[in-house]
Amino acid sequence: MDNKRMKIGLVHTTNPSIGEKTTYGDQEVDMVDVHFEKISENIKWSDLFPQWIDESLPWDSLDCPEIPMPSFEEYRDLDLVVANVPCGGGKHSKTFEDVLRLQVNLVVANLLVRSVRKKNGQVFVVFIGSCGPLLEIFRCDDLLWHEENYWIYKPDLKRLQQKVLMPVGSCQLAPPFLKPDVSTASHKPKEAYVSVIHSSEDYVCGAITLAQSIIKSNTTRDLILLVDDFISKKSLENLKSAGWKIKHIQRIHSPYAQKGTYNEWNYSKLRIWQLVEYDKLIFIDSDFIILRNTDGFFAYPQLSASGNSRHVFNSGFMLIEPSTCTFEMLMKQRYRVVSYNGGDQGFLNEMFMWWHRLPTKLNFLKDFIAILDGKRDIPDDAYALHYLGLKPWMCYKDYDCNWDVLENQRFGSDSAHGIWWRIYDEMPAELRSHCELSPQMEANVRMYREMARNGSYPDGHWKIKITDSRSHFSHYLTNTYFPYE
Repeated sequence: MDNKRMKIGLVHTTNPSIGEKTTYGDQEVDMVDVHFEKISENIKWSDLFPQWIDESLPWDSLDCPEIPMPSFEEYRDLDLVVANVPCGGGKHSKTFEDVLRLQVNLVVANLLVRSVRKKNGQVFVVFIGSCGPLLEIFRCDDLLWHEENYWIYKPDLKRLQQKVLMPVGSCQLAPPFLKPDVSTASHKPKEAYVSVIHSSEDYVCGAITLAQSIIKSNTTRDLILLVDDFISKKSLENLKSAGWKIKHIQRIHSPYAQKGTYNEWNYSKLRIWQLVEYDKLIFIDSDFIILRNTDGFFAYPQLSASGNSRHVFNSGFMLIEPSTCTFEMLMKQRYRVVSYNGGDQGFLNEMFMWWHRLPTKLNFLKDFIAILDGKRDIPDDAYALHYLGLKPWMCYKDYDCNWDVLENQRFGSDSAHGIWWRIYDEMPAELRSHCELSPQMEANVRMYREMARNGSYPDGHWKIKITDSRSHFSHYLTNTYFPYE
């Protein structure tokens, strides 16, 4: 390579000296306009990130809108790429500018990983524009300099190459290119599963059961649990016995959540980006259980998750890459960016607009809104089960008490309920002690059960005799008539 000649590719910008040779000192510079067809204005963000796709089809048979790219063979010897990046309106606005912004970012990323001059690792990119590049494609860790509307990056090309192998949106499943070759890698990736519990001990039982289910899947990864000061010493000891490595955090308030609601402090989940001793993490909410080994999915890049509804992902199971600057950016933006649901999921969907769709079987939502009757069985190939609605440990073992709450009947599944309790039954007795039914929990369950009885709910679960030994009334109820029963 001629060290005295630099070749600069210009993307989505105009410059009167394009095609001319310019000299800066003893450095000759060729500036080349990178030609590509602008994406059709008929393409909407929802076309790239649809609410639903048919996952029964092979991943590469699912159609995504075409995002035109340059003829890369013409631009394989670039030293620097300069791109003018348009701003978009954000996920809620979903303007054409958002689609165009994504196209420009993907054009630049593909140019960089295909440059023959990348062998020395000295490929740079300059972004021009008030919004800068997409965080999801160009990591803040690779930012060298930023001032006003100018951003200079030296990308990690191996990470960037993984990005350009992904589909252009969640209109396709992330491709199954698992288990990358690490035999010649100088750094063996360090990876872990992580969960968070905070503000109360309501989810200690869930976290214990989750850990036991992950271990049962024969994982080879670490298990990390972030906890705040609301978790007692006894609970911490048993969480450690269950398999978690404990890390203490200060919880983070959710700026747009209502006081006293379930998501008031769930921005605490952002702390997972501070675990920079790990290269990748799979975050799992503590109302999950793992049914099959999911270690292979660490191969995917940030942010990979299963769909939730509309064009958004569910943040209960997601692959992320820890980063101090990403955490700091999220903390700064949490007051500026409004979460659609007041919690972390709405916020993260705004911050990571470009995400990669994992199969729903990795985050099988216990939600049967489209199935009014039937057994509501869990698919045999499900990897992980996400317990929406009333949690199993907050109910009787005898049946799923979501059936006793009209607005929760969509979450009712005795099959899923039974799967959770089978894992519970296999746990050591000292771990099961954290899943006792508190008097307040049972008071709630009994109130719902009475309402179901009074309403003569047709599913008839309220007729089932309670035999759960965790009940404070179980012995009395199995031998004596009680109006709740």
